[in-house]
Amino acid sequence: MTSDPPFVLTPSRQFHDWLAASGVSLAISTYQAGKLFLIGLQPNGRLSIFERTLNRVMGLAATATGLYATTLYQIWRFENVLPAGSDQDGYDRVYAPRAGWVTGDLDIHDMAVDGAGRLVFVNTLFACLATVSARASFAPLWQPPFISRLAAEDRCHLNGLAMRDGWPAFVTAVAASDVADGWREHRRDGGVVVDVASREIVAAGLSMPHSPRWHDGRLYLLNSGSGEFGTVDPADGRFTPICFCPGYLRGLAFAGPFAVLGLSEQRENRTFSGLALDETLAARNAGPRCGVHVVDLRTGDVVHWLRIEGVVRELYDVALLPGVRRPSLIGFKTDEIRRVLNIDDPQPLFG
Repeated sequence: MTSDPPFVLTPSRQFHDWLAASGVSLAISTYQAGKLFLIGLQPNGRLSIFERTLNRVMGLAATATGLYATTLYQIWRFENVLPAGSDQDGYDRVYAPRAGWVTGDLDIHDMAVDGAGRLVFVNTLFACLATVSARASFAPLWQPPFISRLAAEDRCHLNGLAMRDGWPAFVTAVAASDVADGWREHRRDGGVVVDVASREIVAAGLSMPHSPRWHDGRLYLLNSGSGEFGTVDPADGRFTPICFCPGYLRGLAFAGPFAVLGLSEQRENRTFSGLALDETLAARNAGPRCGVHVVDLRTGDVVHWLRIEGVVRELYDVALLPGVRRPSLIGFKTDEIRRVLNIDDPQPLFG
């Protein structure tokens, strides 16, 4: 007897060709199922799907040689252990855990590495931007102007971080609230974008915005509560939709003129109910989907997709791995981690 697999990933007909032409692989996180997916291409051109179990994995940040991932109460840094130009069992990248920080359950969302090589993350529980600390759960870096003090209360549901020229530039929050869990009362139209440098709210009236990204001179974001992907002009605060996608949007990355978006099915609870997304899906005679959409920024068309069905119903983040054809990752559940050894460049003992 055979049983159905717990999840199934189904690509559009030319999704493989797009990965090859773009020269990228994808990293996709799902905290709901506790999985990190690495999507690339096998030597025969078929889709390669590599998955590892990481408890409540959410924010991802790719670097030239590795990948950061947030989990329930830790942040992990994975680094490629293969020499340049080599492969192992058909994989051209093998990411192994090389450093970890125990932060406690901060509900960390977006994450990035700044121009000084410092890890910056959105500390959603305390409503601030933060970095890791050798002595504490975190070191605060910045907080929105409407947050009166740091408290473990998830007051505004700060979630998204956009970097520009290597430094934090914009953040998104579900509401400009300064009381415990206050954002839930403003899910439909309380979303804001805040300029980090000026600490000014530059856009308002959004619906649960996520994943702001600065790309090619423009600020993009996901207006998740309406299912819209679009741009925000920081000068006048106007949100301009590019396209509608049938799902709750989280996770955004770019490959040239293409945007890669993560879609989730809605949870049947108050957090996801009563949003414009429900009404638009009903009007279009469509149901919510889980997966990845590739949008051509020149036309606004969804040109490729990867649909995920089964136990995986929600995604959080999408990261691109440029120049990687078929990635893999060493996890924590087998003894494989004991046998993966590599040597760094020699360091002088003195001087």
